Amino acid sequence: MKLKPKDHGEHVALFRAQLLGPVLHAELARGELLAELRALAERRFLPPRSDTTRTYSVPTLLRWRRAYLANGLDGLRPESRRVGDALALTDEQRELLLEIRRQHPAVPANVILATLEDDGRLERGQITAQTLRRLYRHHQLPRRPKANASRPDGERRRWEAGFAGDLWHADVCHGPTLVVGDRRIPVRVHALLDDKSRYIVALRVFAHEREVAMLELLVEAFHLVGVPRRLFLDNGSTYSGEALGTACGRLGVELIHARAYDPQARGKMERFWRTMRQGCMDHIGKQASLHDVQVRLTAFVAERYHKAAHAGLLGTSPAKAWAGRRLRELGDSALDHAMTVRATRRVRTDCTVSVGNLDWELAESFLAGHKVTVCRTLADPQRAPWVEHDGRRYGLDPVDPVANGRRKRKRPAPGVDAVDFDPATVILDRAVRRRGGAR
Repeated sequence: MKLKPKDHGEHVALFRAQLLGPVLHAELARGELLAELRALAERRFLPPRSDTTRTYSVPTLLRWRRAYLANGLDGLRPESRRVGDALALTDEQRELLLEIRRQHPAVPANVILATLEDDGRLERGQITAQTLRRLYRHHQLPRRPKANASRPDGERRRWEAGFAGDLWHADVCHGPTLVVGDRRIPVRVHALLDDKSRYIVALRVFAHEREVAMLELLVEAFHLVGVPRRLFLDNGSTYSGEALGTACGRLGVELIHARAYDPQARGKMERFWRTMRQGCMDHIGKQASLHDVQVRLTAFVAERYHKAAHAGLLGTSPAKAWAGRRLRELGDSALDHAMTVRATRRVRTDCTVSVGNLDWELAESFLAGHKVTVCRTLADPQRAPWVEHDGRRYGLDPVDPVANGRRKRKRPAPGVDAVDFDPATVILDRAVRRRGGAR
């Protein structure tokens, strides 16, 4: 076996040591050392793995000598270059480019580069397309062109809505449980995400994930921005109730439910939840109420998430992509109609009915004992319910037993408007008339 350098680095170090041989260990004055180095700088040498000779400058030779005296042969090994790491980029820019490639494997490097330059995310000429391709190869992210063959069954393809406002995703995220005194309060974050722009249309924190929470979130979004064409939901009970289907049907919003046991279909929503957890929810610490959690998540979405470059948008921010939205505006009356729920109740003998676990009373006493339709709108939970019966509408008021106990009964006053009803007097008059006729 031959004795040879173990690698290219050691080969280069040995070459440099041999080149510096006359000045490595000799005790020379500064003038004598510089003279020797100038003489070496005029000579030509053949470096390892090179076919041509070259010269080396005095500063380079002096730097090599100092490195050898400090660390021996290891000091002459060449510094490893970060090949393929695109050193002109910041860490944030590099991670953005890598994430864009992961989410858009078929887009050419020059298209990615031009898009980020046009959007101001990269300076023009900061890196070349060839450098970007090396970066992707270094991280094992080569371009994967789209196949031309027809899609076989079971193959998954990337998809997105045609425009901002076309399709919204709805989902619930389980947050940390709050401990307030002896109470444990679960945190359930409900959100609506626009598919095209990845913009968070609405986000609310509740202590439950019942359907009513989802309906409140939808009403808020419809009031603020308008109505989308479609909603993409999972198959949980939160999104499978009759109330949601009825309201969206009245508004002309198509409901699309993901296939069961297919979490990848909800990838955009899951990506947002991961971003929210890493950027905010995992760091909120102990909070005293759901409101405290709400304000922190709202601030994170508005100040960080909406303004940050999104790899799924080729570096564009969700706020910028959302600016081109197209939504159908909705008036208050149309929303009230769409969100009105109805139920049949029998009015009690004291003219009261139960709505939402509360007792309400009717002023129309003639409806006591009748079955009526009780209505309320989910568009405004603070609005009092009402009764619809025989084509007429009657208001309901909260029952106040104390006030009712103090209320004085109104009796009809005698006069032209009083009802003449006295059975005993009528019988007596009839008997008198009969006796008079018998005489």
